Formats: sequence, structure tokens, C-alpha cells
Amino acid sequence: MARRKTEVFSLAFLDVIACGFGAVVLFYTILSAQAGMQREKRNDDLQAEVNRLEEQVLEGYKNLVVLRNSVESTDEAVPAEGLAARIIEETERLKQQLAEAEKDTLSRRETIEKLKQDLKSLEEGTRRLSAGTPSPGQPGARVKGFVGSGDRQYLTGLKLGGQRILILVDVSASMMDDSVVNVIRLRNMPESRRLAATKWRRTVATVDWITAQLPAKSQFQAFAFNTQARALVAGSEGRWLDAGDGAALNDVLRELRRTVPKDGTSLENAFAAAARLSPRPDNILLVTDGLPTQGASPPAVRKTIDGEARLRLFERALARLPAGVPVNVILLPMEGDPLAPSAFWTLARRTNGSFLSPARDWP
Repeated sequence: MARRKTEVFSLAFLDVIACGFGAVVLFYTILSAQAGMQREKRNDDLQAEVNRLEEQVLEGYKNLVVLRNSVESTDEAVPAEGLAARIIEETERLKQQLAEAEKDTLSRRETIEKLKQDLKSLEEGTRRLSAGTPSPGQPGARVKGFVGSGDRQYLTGLKLGGQRILILVDVSASMMDDSVVNVIRLRNMPESRRLAATKWRRTVATVDWITAQLPAKSQFQAFAFNTQARALVAGSEGRWLDAGDGAALNDVLRELRRTVPKDGTSLENAFAAAARLSPRPDNILLVTDGLPTQGASPPAVRKTIDGEARLRLFERALARLPAGVPVNVILLPMEGDPLAPSAFWTLARRTNGSFLSPARDWP
């Protein structure tokens, strides 16, 4: 009997192969299902993490907005603090000014009250004097008054009468002080300081006193002189003014107060101006501080002049003086000019005038 051939790929073998393949497919399916579940779980975890991070980001944005608002508020607060400090400082300054104003107001009120009391006392004194006076008496003869700074009474001996009275006022630089050193120092200062010099204020007060003594029915003229002579009342050259005209007297003082002492002294030009007046004066009042330093014209070469040379200039000036006219001298002496008092005293005696060298607090 013939042997049957053995088949490698029999039905049973195919069944085994198919079962194995199915098992592999089943195993793969199971693994795939497990992997899908794990991926879903991992995706859920990741999504949760993403959601958490998004919430943190949103929270960060909120905090950032809050911080920005805080920064803006701080930036606005810094200028506000500076403005507040300035307002406080200005308030304190205004308070201080107000306190000073109140203090000043109080002081003024006290002054006003004191003035009221003084006025009341004067009124009471006037009433007492009026009650004791049987008649008003004759009116005064003075056009203007003069009140000095002291309480002394002076017997000057000056001859202030006459029909035509000429006032000659020295306005040279030496009229600012009694000391040569101080005159040089003041000469280089501003005009306001020179006008405020003690000796010059005394000179103006002296002329003020003279004008207050002039008889109301007389005539007068006032010249200021240094190197040249000029009328103190503008436009009055060559003519006499009425001593009863208070405005003319005030014009003399107003112009004299604005005159700045400067330059040298020419007494010759002053006496020449007096000689040109027509009719001629019958009384001269001379206010000066020393002998002249030049003649009718300045010297060709400027140099220091000694006492003897000044005395010769003085003698030359006397030749220009109108004859027979009394000269009343008010000398405010200056250091370094010892010959001046005797020279001017001799002039006053020679012309039948008077000589006065007053105290420092006169008039």
C-alpha cells in the first residue's frame, strides 16, 4: 500500500495559525484600548494644567492692572505732595506778613493816638492863651516861619534889614564837610549821598532861616556860587524879587536842595554878580566856609593852592564888591583854612556888616 504524503499546511495547522493571529489581534486591541484610555487621562491632566495656568495668567493680568493703577496714583501723589509743601510754605509766609502788618497797624494807631493827644493839648493851650489875651494884637511881619531842631535862643547880631537884600550861598565841594579828607571822599560818591551831607544840609537850613527873617516889604535876590554865580530862581537874573512872595522864597529853597555841591570857589565872580544888579543891593548876606580857591577864571595849570594865595584871591575879589554895601558873613569854617575867620571878620568890620561863625547845631 502506498504511503500517503504528509502536507505541511494542513487544515489543523491553519486553524492554529488563525487562532494565534486572532490572539495577537485581540491582544493588540486590548493594548490599544488601554493606551487610548491613558492618552485621554493624560490629555485631561494636561488640559487641567493648561486651565490652571490660564487662571494664573488672568490673575497676573489683574494684578498688573492694579499695580499700574497704584503707580499712576503714586506719580500723581508726588507732585501733589510738592504742591502741598509749597502751599504750606506760602501760607506761613502770608501769616508772617499779616502779623507784621498787624504790628505796623498797631504802631500807627499808637502814633495817631499820641498825635491826637498832642493836638488836644495844643488846642487847650490855644484856648488858655486866647482867654488871657484881651485883643488879637498886630499881625506878624514874617512871610514864612522857621523852626529849628534845638531849643536855644540865639542873639546873632546879623543885620537882616534893607530894601534890597542879596543872599550869596557858597555851593562849592567844600560845603559838604569840615574835613578835607571827607570832602574828597564825598566828592566821589553819588549825588544823593552828597546832597545828604551833614554840612550841606546845615547850609540849606541856614538859608531857610535867613529867608524866614527877611522883612516882608523888602526885595531880595539869591545867588549860588562856586566857580560861577547863578540866580537860584530861574529867569530872575538881573532883577529883584518881592520878599513878601512866599512862592519865590520857596523856589529858592527848592532849587538849593537840588543843587549838588561841587567844584572850587570864586568869590570874585559872586561879587561881580552882585555889582551887576540894578539898583545895587543895600545889604549882602554871605554864607561860605573859607577863602576862595580861584579867581574869575580857573588857573591854566591846576595845582594845590596855599593859604597866602587864597588870601590874595580874596583881596582881588574885594575889588569887585559894590562900594558902601554892608556884608554880613555866616562862616561855616573848614579845617586847613586858618586865615579865613580873620579875613571875613575884617570884611564885615570894614563894610559895617556883621560876622557869625555859628555852632554846629545852628540854626
